[in-house]
Amino acid sequence: MMSYTEYFASRRDEHLNELTEWLKIPSISALSEHKDDILAAAQWLADTLGKAGLEHVEIHPTGGHPAVYADYLHAPGKPTLLLYGHYDVQPVDPLNLWTTPPFEPNIRDGKLYARGATDDKGQVFIHIKAIEAILKQEGSLPVNLKVCIEGEEEIGSVHLTSFLEQHQDLLAADAVLVSDTSLLERGRPAICTGLRGLCSLEVDVTTASTDLHSGTYGGAVPNALHALVALLTSLHDDKGRVAVDGFYEGVPELSSLMREEFAKQGIDEDKIREGLGLSALYGEEGYTFVERVGARPTLELNGVYGGFQGEGTKTVIPKIAHAKITCRLVGDQNPQHVLDAIEAHLISHIQPGAEVHVRQMEKAFAFNIDPSNPFLQLAADAYGKVYGTRALFTKDGGSIPVMESFSRILKAPVVLMGFGLDDENLHAPDEHFNLENFDKGLLTIVEFLKSAGTL
Repeated sequence: MMSYTEYFASRRDEHLNELTEWLKIPSISALSEHKDDILAAAQWLADTLGKAGLEHVEIHPTGGHPAVYADYLHAPGKPTLLLYGHYDVQPVDPLNLWTTPPFEPNIRDGKLYARGATDDKGQVFIHIKAIEAILKQEGSLPVNLKVCIEGEEEIGSVHLTSFLEQHQDLLAADAVLVSDTSLLERGRPAICTGLRGLCSLEVDVTTASTDLHSGTYGGAVPNALHALVALLTSLHDDKGRVAVDGFYEGVPELSSLMREEFAKQGIDEDKIREGLGLSALYGEEGYTFVERVGARPTLELNGVYGGFQGEGTKTVIPKIAHAKITCRLVGDQNPQHVLDAIEAHLISHIQPGAEVHVRQMEKAFAFNIDPSNPFLQLAADAYGKVYGTRALFTKDGGSIPVMESFSRILKAPVVLMGFGLDDENLHAPDEHFNLENFDKGLLTIVEFLKSAGTL
């Protein structure tokens, strides 16, 4: 039997050509005109899982886009792992900022450019080829394996929680394996032990029954834009802290041990600031950049708009203004409680003569796992064998809402073994995947699956 390094090197072009086929499919879950592409991407995945040697491959309908299931259950007495990922991708706008078309994969400077290259088709594909390699090289897997790849992660995994609840027996596992996160930086692997939760809302502020002439009425009637801006300003104090009563309920204080773990990441704040073209970073006073991103909740304005938007000047007092708000949540924050608290704050702080209307939207709890879990320790070791440095345990500022659902419904630890990098433009033009981590990812997953078989 050849070494796995030799095996993957001899098939590298073949594997990249296969991945390119998948990346060409514009499986954009947010846009209804791509429904057929979503189905095509799911079918491509099902076919590829079958060719890799997995069994019971099935495309399961949901209330929206389908989930693809497969398994290989021939290791009695060994752990069962459930591989999760997603085959849907983000929209590509603005198209003019792509160097090459988003669905015409292109390799430049050791990087594969395409929408979905790192988020998440490229990372899912690593697992498929690692599984296939073990089956071809050794004839069987060292663990029992199940696969669940969904098509709605980029729109909040709308139907996956109900799918998990309906198929608990089918998906039951000792651990859930996910690659949809990033390394700390090139050559420095990380295993995420926490993801922030999420909630969102839309706000409308209304005043008069119509837009008004600013000469006739200016200074004597409420202005919807003025009222909205004042309202939004009230959401934070001058130290960057959210000023909503009850917002911080369930937020754990940072212990000295947790702060030491964050410090081990060695994040260079000046490098981040300079890389972003900023004169200064900003955030909640008393916390470092990595603490703010990994362990503190946020309330962010994502869009504020209203009034005249065209060229030139229009002397109008707008009757309506809008805002979109999202919050990242940590610890035991309850997203419904946070939304209710923000709504109560907005209602109590609205300017006289204006009315505020709130639409509560997304809700997702934060996810946390104890890094001492044996599966996480084996994952850290697997990174160490391939990358030459053991993975650090981190907390990620982003949200993968379904992680909490997996942990709660299947009662299984979630192992987040990502191979992306933060600068790979996921969700942005020129998304790409560093092929160095594609190559090392294959070897790392083989190491992890083989070591998991020893538990």
